[in-house]
Amino acid sequence: MAVNSARKAIAPASSRKPADDAKPTRQSLKSAQTRSRLIEATIECLVKVGYSGTTTPLVASEAGLSRGAMLHHFENSATLIRATIVELHERRLRAFRRSSENSQHDPSTMVSAYWRQVQKPAFIAFQELAMAARTNAELAQIMRPLQVEYRERFNAEAIALYPEWHSAPESFAQAMALSQTLMEGMAMSLLTGALDDAMVPSLLHMLEDKIRAMRPGAGTDPAT
Repeated sequence: MAVNSARKAIAPASSRKPADDAKPTRQSLKSAQTRSRLIEATIECLVKVGYSGTTTPLVASEAGLSRGAMLHHFENSATLIRATIVELHERRLRAFRRSSENSQHDPSTMVSAYWRQVQKPAFIAFQELAMAARTNAELAQIMRPLQVEYRERFNAEAIALYPEWHSAPESFAQAMALSQTLMEGMAMSLLTGALDDAMVPSLLHMLEDKIRAMRPGAGTDPAT
């Protein structure tokens, strides 16, 4: 997808105006649903044909809308791609929050939840964008600020959701980075055939054990 008018689309997501307290109108709900359809269609196109093949006419067709209707909601491809990246980040954050709902906060819960997340089409779509941004300056201009914002939000939410790690913030950051890097790398290796499916369970268990060993007080906790 040729990204145009990128400068219009690089403001951080946090700069968006807060929604009014008023009850959403029927028209605003319909508009939000249409935007969601277009973003979902973009994700599907990225998975099916990759970034280079994801054109605005194809996205409109995938969503079952006219190109004119699409342009009513997204003035150019840059705004559509930006909205898609924001949605992909939100999905990852929602999945992370769900994984923290277990009061025991056992690493196996977090690992299982994140592993399920990287098996979904949204992960493939994000990787398509990340790889394309390496050589596409306009896409990188959109993506990098959003990545920084996502990382900051993730780190802030993570330490708030797992208070038992407050005494060891550096170890917690390392545990999160290790988990993300390993599982995302495993997911990509499965896609390329570089990793045997049979090795996945043992690798995930090794990761869980490593996180348990990194927890504050792990050396004095009989359960570890």
